[in-house]
Amino acid sequence: MRGAALLVLLAAAIAACSQTTSAPSGPVNAQVVLAPGETTDVSGAAIRLRFVGVMGDSRCPAGVLCIQGGDAIVQIDVLPATGGQATYELHTGNLQPVQHGTLTIALVDLSPYPFVSHPIAPGDYRATLKITR
Repeated sequence: MRGAALLVLLAAAIAACSQTTSAPSGPVNAQVVLAPGETTDVSGAAIRLRFVGVMGDSRCPAGVLCIQGGDAIVQIDVLPATGGQATYELHTGNLQPVQHGTLTIALVDLSPYPFVSHPIAPGDYRATLKITR
């Protein structure tokens, strides 16, 4: 009898381990502001976001007449709770969001805006990101 009980417990443990947990599927509507190198948890999304930095900033400086508006490239890392990592580039020139599974990640703003007389130090940037599902 004791062997049968042990066998039942073992079978239950194996069944519990084999069940996969899925990522949250409820609505997400979060907005975060990050400095380069900063990471934050996104509530309800089971991910962390890291603002790696600005990989290039060719935006037309304020007070200058430019033919094109230019572009800044914001690099982010998505760190899922289940492990692994995905890297994305977001552009100020088109503000096209990226899809990470069921999540949409959009660049809302990149500040400060460039001025000819005031170069931007890499650590001074702030990226505003919106995460939705």
